[in-house]
Amino acid sequence: MEEGRGTDKGEMKHQQENTVDWRGRPSNPKKHGGMSAAAFVLGLQAFEIMGIAAVGNNLITYLINEMHFSLSKSANIVTNFVGTIFLLALLGGYLSDSHLGCFWTIILFGFVELSGFILLSVQAHLPQLKPAKCNMLTDGDMCEEAKGFKALIFFVALYLVALGSGCVKPNMISHGADQFNLQTYPSHSKKLSTYFNAAYFAFSMGELIALTVLVWIQTHAGMDVGFGVSAAAMAMGLVVVVSGTLYYRNKPPRGSIFTPIVQVFVAAMLKRKQINPELMINGDQNGAESGNVVQTQRFRFLDKACIKVEDGSNTKESPWRLCSVTQVEQVKILISVIPIFACTIVFNTVLAQLQTFSVQQGSAMDTQLTKSFHIPAASLQSIPYIILIFLVPLYDKFFVPFARKITGHESGISPLQRIGSGLFLSTFSMIAAALMEKKRRDSALGSGEIISIFWITPQFLIFGLSEMLTAVGLIEFFYKQSLQGMQAFLMAMTYCSYSFGFYLSSVLVSLVNKITSSSSKGGWLSDNDLNKDRLDLFYWLLAVISFLNFLNYLFWARWHSHSSASPTIQNEADGMGLNHYILTKHSKDVVDENIP
Repeated sequence: MEEGRGTDKGEMKHQQENTVDWRGRPSNPKKHGGMSAAAFVLGLQAFEIMGIAAVGNNLITYLINEMHFSLSKSANIVTNFVGTIFLLALLGGYLSDSHLGCFWTIILFGFVELSGFILLSVQAHLPQLKPAKCNMLTDGDMCEEAKGFKALIFFVALYLVALGSGCVKPNMISHGADQFNLQTYPSHSKKLSTYFNAAYFAFSMGELIALTVLVWIQTHAGMDVGFGVSAAAMAMGLVVVVSGTLYYRNKPPRGSIFTPIVQVFVAAMLKRKQINPELMINGDQNGAESGNVVQTQRFRFLDKACIKVEDGSNTKESPWRLCSVTQVEQVKILISVIPIFACTIVFNTVLAQLQTFSVQQGSAMDTQLTKSFHIPAASLQSIPYIILIFLVPLYDKFFVPFARKITGHESGISPLQRIGSGLFLSTFSMIAAALMEKKRRDSALGSGEIISIFWITPQFLIFGLSEMLTAVGLIEFFYKQSLQGMQAFLMAMTYCSYSFGFYLSSVLVSLVNKITSSSSKGGWLSDNDLNKDRLDLFYWLLAVISFLNFLNYLFWARWHSHSSASPTIQNEADGMGLNHYILTKHSKDVVDENIP
């Protein structure tokens, strides 16, 4: 038995904190990490979102007015661009966890994103890289759409930004969270929760500045200057994150993160005819405690991957035939979070509307604030962030401690509860949008009145609160899963939800247009004139889909809560050396027993 435990040391390495400084030496808790180190990453997050939000949130205006794409095509270009950013987050997470580490992934792809911003600015500045000027509202049929080399330069620049931003985003969150040592200092768990709220505060500040100052610059100084300011913001972010190099605790890459996952499925398939292991007490109290927790009841077919068959020979089984209990349980965790991830896709489809059609709504309303000042339509999205820069600190300083006293949860309410609250509120955002669009359209077609842009405030405000709950809850939920060495990839999965949501938006727009265009009144979204379209009906459709998605989430959240093992107790079991089940073959019978 002592010999068996000795072989488990290699398996226990994942439980030890293995962080290094910028030179590759073991990190010093007194010098490295903590909120002071994470603050540099928060600075990058604010500047990066400032640059990308200024481009993404006003891109539809540039596509229509200067590139001369139709409204529906422009909306799909925007949603595909944003969706690609978040889909590429998976690449950034994989490269970080497997090969580069968070810090170097941020630096490398940060410069890729910066080069995209610069090329966008050049493309917007040079007349020979754009179609001839034309008013899409009055001469839409006569306007030349960007094609050929002009379109190529634009899309190359746009997708350089997408590649850089996609790979940077998950690593910013993960690198900041890595500065907190949860295993050595349990008190850091509360600090980690505060960090996630602070990250959303930095995000909100970046968005607010982008949607006010940078969008104003784009509107009054030109999109070329606006794109240039985005490049400057990204450059500042890179300077800030590099400035913290001496203070970071870095988690080195662990090699391919997918190989251990695939090994579990292969080993389980190869041993599919074996008897599913039932852990036996055999008078060993440690083994009994470990077995009751580690061998979770979900996805039991995977447990066969850690059956060690002894046939009398001393042949060591291949890792493609024998996996550790910890390895199997981590695969189970990864599978179990997929339904939670899937339930946030519709939520991000709602977000896509606020960055496309809602901007066009604002353009069709009275944007005059004073005699000489008009609110840019794209700046409407700053409304929730103005509220959130006050609400997020209040949430962290007052609500969380208050809720913690009631629930005993370190974050006040659990991440799953926080996600559910946000999904519920997103339904009312679409209801508010539908009611407002009906009022705007009826006023424009009936009396010819153009209502004030402030009528659009409720849908942005409700969704801002919804996003604070859902986005931060999802990040905290994913990061705290006990998947060692996959934190950046899990953060990428949260962003991937945005990607699927924006792609789903494109599919819905095209599908709704196709189905409703058979009507004599035309499609709901087939015209460039919102007064002829029926955007309000599209919003009602999204409200219904959002509510059904919330009910679906309740089912899966309850399933996850009842089927999950405690990561803390599982870590204790791993420390006891429970790594596989021994299945000894005899001539007439088979006996399952656990040997620690």
